[in-house]
Amino acid sequence: MSRIRIDAVLIQAVIAGALSFAHLHDLAEAAGQDGWKAWAYPVSVDLLLVAAWRRMRTSADNRAAWAWFVIALAASLGANVATAGLLDLGDVPAWLRILVAGWPALAFLGGTLLVHSPQAAPAEPEPAPATAPPIAPAPEPVPDVTVKRASDPAPELPPAPAADPTPAPSPTPAPATVPPALLDHARKLADTHHATTGNRIDSATLRSRLGVPAPLADAITAQLA
Repeated sequence: MSRIRIDAVLIQAVIAGALSFAHLHDLAEAAGQDGWKAWAYPVSVDLLLVAAWRRMRTSADNRAAWAWFVIALAASLGANVATAGLLDLGDVPAWLRILVAGWPALAFLGGTLLVHSPQAAPAEPEPAPATAPPIAPAPEPVPDVTVKRASDPAPELPPAPAADPTPAPSPTPAPATVPPALLDHARKLADTHHATTGNRIDSATLRSRLGVPAPLADAITAQLA
């Protein structure tokens, strides 16, 4: 048979809960809540404590749960202190009667907000990075194990590349053809230049006077010499 193990913490919790339950009942009864209503007050306080504690354990944002837990704990501690002889239960003040009378609505509001408030969705785990498939190693080349016999003919070697041929000389451009009329005009310019400067006209000067390309000016100068 299994033995029942007595837990000291459990016994202490039962004693504390019974005393708190009785103090809340006495305070509610002294505040004018008689009969079954006086017994409902401690049940309401304890249920709000449990709901706030469960919400704190299951929600990431537990600020509202902490607030309602403190409110229910203050109601329980207040009843314990008030019934310890510091308050005349035969003459309860009006403000305490108002608090006791308004507690059911406050407890209902707190319980509703704790149960029906949306909870933060748990963070989805990040997908694992896709790993590339392993690359198969390339097959190693099989060594050539052919045995060469002495009677086998020697392998033919490829012919040596021929030497680069000497580049052919570029053809000499043919001299430009000078029209006779242009040659006569150039000769007049050359005579005038010689009479003025005493020097023969050069190709650059003749090119600038006639406005012709350099090869044509060279050809005219060569014919005027």
